[in-house]
Amino acid sequence: MKKDFEVIDNESIEECLKRMEKEGYIPIKRSEKPIFKEEKRNGKVEYIPVSRKIVFKGVKNE
Repeated sequence: MKKDFEVIDNESIEECLKRMEKEGYIPIKRSEKPIFKEEKRNGKVEYIPVSRKIVFKGVKNE
């Protein structure tokens, strides 16, 4: 069985991995997605990266 684990605000990657382990999962994949903020400059809309979302996919450790 697979489950996604997102690194939440104010949590380190290591803390997320420990949380996965505590629930009995091991990571098999890591993905990152940028988070953008929309800003208007000189009449144009620009997208500025402000953060990232890190998600680990885990499988049950049997």
